[in-house]
Amino acid sequence: MTNKIYLDHAATTPVDPRVAEAMLPFFTEQFGNPSSQHSFGRDAKAAVEKARSQVASLINSEPEEIIFTSGGTESDNFAIKGTAFANMARGSHIITSTIEHHAVHDPCEFLKQFGFETTFIPVDKNGMINLADIEKAITDRTILISVMHANNEMGTIQPVSDVSIIAKSHGIQLHTDAVQTFGQIPVDVKQLGVDMLSISGHKIYGPKGIGAIYIKKSTKITPFMHGGGQERGLRSSTLNVPGIVGLGRAAEIAADMINTEPLRQSTLRNNLIKKLQEDVGDLKLNGHPSSRLPNNINISFNNTDGEFLMSSLDISGIACSTGSACSSAGSGPSHVLHALGLSERMIGCSLRLTLGRSTTSEDLNSAAEMISDLVKKARAMAPRF
Repeated sequence: MTNKIYLDHAATTPVDPRVAEAMLPFFTEQFGNPSSQHSFGRDAKAAVEKARSQVASLINSEPEEIIFTSGGTESDNFAIKGTAFANMARGSHIITSTIEHHAVHDPCEFLKQFGFETTFIPVDKNGMINLADIEKAITDRTILISVMHANNEMGTIQPVSDVSIIAKSHGIQLHTDAVQTFGQIPVDVKQLGVDMLSISGHKIYGPKGIGAIYIKKSTKITPFMHGGGQERGLRSSTLNVPGIVGLGRAAEIAADMINTEPLRQSTLRNNLIKKLQEDVGDLKLNGHPSSRLPNNINISFNNTDGEFLMSSLDISGIACSTGSACSSAGSGPSHVLHALGLSERMIGCSLRLTLGRSTTSEDLNSAAEMISDLVKKARAMAPRF
């Protein structure tokens, strides 16, 4: 295969040329520190505030509710730790789900040493939380609920707005990790009813190393980075102006495509799923059949090694994954697919394909043909895998 096909957009996306163009001047001519009082600083600050408005517009928030960070992991850590330490006099209980990203799970584990406890809500076979489980888990010491908007591995979209109703009725702060949905599908913080929302630039054709967290004005949260008092004192650090400008431009571009691109990708996704079901058989689509990200396909091919498939596809010029890129260096089966009730054998047979703006039907036809051939060969060699 001469042309490479990239089907791992959930891991990262290429920087849009329009984004790169917007960033370039801030590496050279407009290099000022936005905290400086002279013209160079004022120009940089104006660019930062423009980007803040661009990001805020995409999620229907106020610009001052956007705090720039280094990415989704920092934003998640800020939400979890910042809420915990700000509210520890009131309580020490956190509720989250078993399928959250490690950027949520690990801070919750970290907080144990300070006396905090976390209840991990299970999900059903489609990766969906049960609202009754959240209601049941709430105690008079609960200070935070964190439920991701959509899962990065199998794409299930959670009913965050319904969780918000429960949280508000108990006076509990609500955070959602929207790294996979921001700029991919419509995200409205007012409709979701969240107090905090995490986003990342490199998932929406922006640069790596930049992200943001939406913090509703009334939210009680403690900064966990201290220093120069940037970002209203909530996140001290010299601002990454080129990255911020890139995130803002990426958000602006995403806003122009938000009503058309998800439909295009979901149509391509459904066609690929159908083709694989017809050509391969004996497979399982992981995640919710309809309430899922438009670009996400996570499939377990029974009697086939997922690592073999991924490496063989890579050799053939098709890039995909067997799970989250952020945890690929770790050992053991996917905690997300395990939470769905899949056996380790079936988890080991899984493959994640995630589409992007450049993905075409021709790309997916080639990928489907290659996957079908590889699965058939693998099953012929090891029918009882």
